[in-house]
Amino acid sequence: MSVTVHFLPDKVSVTAEPGEPLLNVAERAGITIPTGCLMGSCYACEVEIEGQEYPVRACLASVPDESVLIVHRYDDPIW
Repeated sequence: MSVTVHFLPDKVSVTAEPGEPLLNVAERAGITIPTGCLMGSCYACEVEIEGQEYPVRACLASVPDESVLIVHRYDDPIW
């Protein structure tokens, strides 16, 4: 089952497979999510997933088994 991933505010959509790393999906969609350590400790890659209470780190997150995933990306001016 494919998952449609929408990246906002870029308004870009791409299909992905459940379990696929979120950073890989973003890269395939042409979306740049800043990264620092790729281990989750620097929080540079934090994004918000619609419907989840807390932000997730894209370097550690994978696509959940849902029909649609909405990712709110924001830029941290420090990175």
